[in-house]
Amino acid sequence: TGGTVTGVAKALKAARPEIKVIVAEPAAAPLVMSGLPQGRLPNNAPVGPHPAWTGAHPIQGWTPMFIPYNLQHTLDNNFAAEVLPVTGEEANKAARDLACKEGIFTGISGGASFSVALDVAK
Repeated sequence: TGGTVTGVAKALKAARPEIKVIVAEPAAAPLVMSGLPQGRLPNNAPVGPHPAWTGAHPIQGWTPMFIPYNLQHTLDNNFAAEVLPVTGEEANKAARDLACKEGIFTGISGGASFSVALDVAK
């Protein structure tokens, strides 16, 4: 989530400035990757849905219909090196593979993160 990546990125960058933090985003909801700004109220709450929002996607718990302010802060301060897409199919497969091959039980969002991490490691 936006809060997790913000906190982890800040801590990791402080300890090891050379580290590369990568944000994964649902391919079916590319709000950050669209490059379009999120409108904000004076209190930094979103004014409404992001202009690139097209509807629900299969990765539960990720990418509501707006870019959270804490994630925007991470992006604006260059804590993340890049944003990579992941499909629902890739996320589901990675979650199943983790369970079947490693005995690690996670949901689709954990599978999505693992799928992107594997791609980056290759």
